Amino acid sequence: MSEQAKHKIAAFDFDGTSIKGNSPVILVRFLRSQGMLRKRVISKVLAWAAAYKLRLPQSEAWVRGLVFTAFEGQPREGVDAFLSDFYDREIEAQGRFRPQADKAMNRLREEGVEVLIVSATFGPIVRRALDFHPVDGCLCTEMRVDAQGRYTTRVEGSCIEGDEKVRAIRSYADARYGKGNWELVEAYGDHHSDSAMLKAARRGFAVCPDNPLAREARRRGWTVLDWSCTEGK
Repeated sequence: MSEQAKHKIAAFDFDGTSIKGNSPVILVRFLRSQGMLRKRVISKVLAWAAAYKLRLPQSEAWVRGLVFTAFEGQPREGVDAFLSDFYDREIEAQGRFRPQADKAMNRLREEGVEVLIVSATFGPIVRRALDFHPVDGCLCTEMRVDAQGRYTTRVEGSCIEGDEKVRAIRSYADARYGKGNWELVEAYGDHHSDSAMLKAARRGFAVCPDNPLAREARRRGWTVLDWSCTEGK
């Protein structure tokens, strides 16, 4: 199939790229304010966040399981509604979705490109963003639901982070369009763990990048974008 005929996809990271700030961290703060997380759990999450900032190896699945202790055993429908409301109150209403991301997404869709958010954050949060912004779909981390339709503290499959973002895009696109019938034309990320996704794209964009991603961007000729870097970081 010719390059022109291939289905075109663009991938955007969510936290720190499409939005200002980190939605799991914002969620933990919100759950703490509601008295929904034990102090011991909060301490562990904060320790993980500190190690993450230092770029130390960390388990994405483990920390997401900690956060979901707030919802363990609760029906999926109720938790999803809670997380949707959380997005409305703490992200959308606070103006955290970057207008520059909206502009880039609108441009791509006008060019006939499918826009996806590919993120390690929780699926119900990002799916709510699709109701407000020019995004066609999302590939996110999902938590396992038991046979009774209640949430557990285990990740379903893999966290959509690092190399897993590329695998998730490939699996999604191969299943929908067939191998060799699609291409990743643009990818946007802010963190060094997004490097694999940017490498897989025809054009990579480093949005308010951390130092390792900034160095990689210079080395590979990726475009560096300043989308109000100091806000919400």
